[in-house]
Amino acid sequence: MSAPIRVVLNGAPREFPAPLTFSELIDELSLAGRRLAVERNGEIVPRSRFGDARVADGDRIEVVIAVGGG
Repeated sequence: MSAPIRVVLNGAPREFPAPLTFSELIDELSLAGRRLAVERNGEIVPRSRFGDARVADGDRIEVVIAVGGG
């Protein structure tokens, strides 16, 4: 069994099971289907890469959810 992945998510330390793609991270956070943007270590992760880009131990991740209004 792999050691957990330790990341900083939106400024707070978190642990997740390894290995972990960004799609799986979004599912873990119960955010599937939401309009959102993900940044890893200061760079945007394109939505097209969520399924194959893997979260790495020590990553600093920001998840921003789009909020509608008018």
